[in-house]
Amino acid sequence: MERVNHKRLKDCMRRAQAGEELTLGFFGGSITQDSLATKHENGYAYRVFRWWQETFPSARLHYVNGGIGGTTSHYGVARAVSDLLMYQPDFVVVDFSVNDEPEQFFQETYEGLIRKILCWPSHPAVLLLNNVYYDTGKNAQEYHNQVGGWYQLPHVSIRDTLWHRMKAGEFTRQELTPDGLHPNDKGHRLVAEEVAAYLEQVRAHMWEDEPQEILPPAMTENAYEHSGRLTIREISPQLDGFRADTREKTGHLDHFKNGWIGKKAGDRILFEVEASCIAVQYRKTVRRPARRAELILDGADENPILLDGNFDEDWGDCLYLERVLHHGERGRHTVEIKVLPDEWEEAESFYLMALIIA
Repeated sequence: MERVNHKRLKDCMRRAQAGEELTLGFFGGSITQDSLATKHENGYAYRVFRWWQETFPSARLHYVNGGIGGTTSHYGVARAVSDLLMYQPDFVVVDFSVNDEPEQFFQETYEGLIRKILCWPSHPAVLLLNNVYYDTGKNAQEYHNQVGGWYQLPHVSIRDTLWHRMKAGEFTRQELTPDGLHPNDKGHRLVAEEVAAYLEQVRAHMWEDEPQEILPPAMTENAYEHSGRLTIREISPQLDGFRADTREKTGHLDHFKNGWIGKKAGDRILFEVEASCIAVQYRKTVRRPARRAELILDGADENPILLDGNFDEDWGDCLYLERVLHHGERGRHTVEIKVLPDEWEEAESFYLMALIIA
């Protein structure tokens, strides 16, 4: 059985018991963002926050929710500081297990995120959460929990608990989720109860000391721990037809502002960055037709990468991440993006949100 070190979590509970001030953070995708809950307070994250309030009534607790629907740990590690860590959290639940694919690339980006959180000066306790596709049982927990085991972190698997209860006939799928992924109010409540049950087990032994943790060397190549996200605030590319979007974001869920807009064929933007890993983040929109563009890395125009602004799903516009370079040569690289011609006179603009580099 994997060894789990609860020292940070017990320290949080002891501080809460003593009436101290703590910040509790939740970081992940749409389920963390409360998708399909009828109101924010019915999402699993706020229900877990309420468990802390009810269990430690003398503590002064603050709530931070950094969930963004449809996003992976690749984006998460690049936005962790601005959407979570700058609030100096003391406890963090991390859940990207239904947005990350079960593969080594996302194991590496996930480890980068976990290391970034563990190394943050507020020294937060981290609990891993594995949500699940209820129709298939698919998630990335095999890869994510290998990372968790490496760092001796606690985890709660909805596949190993609630999903198995559903498969055994205790619930129908429709009782828990209308779409096979996002919980309804009852599903969110049951997810929160699984997390709370784990926390109760730890609380029952919170006064028993744990060994001092030692941060091990990285398990993967760990190229993404220090990822950065380059928006118009951080980089000034060459613009030839593209325009910088002057509208200001009002928060981390106000996605399609402060980017760069290409409206017509031939519009061009050119970046120079220092990196060994590069991805571009752009909008795929349900408002079709939308402009497409091509990306040329380091002038290699014989190998363009297509960036298609048309989204083939209907749930809303997507913050799409296109990998351009992974474990490449570290050094200066150029990224050129040019809007392609098409047959449509009127089409949605190509919206470039950011570069993510590591």
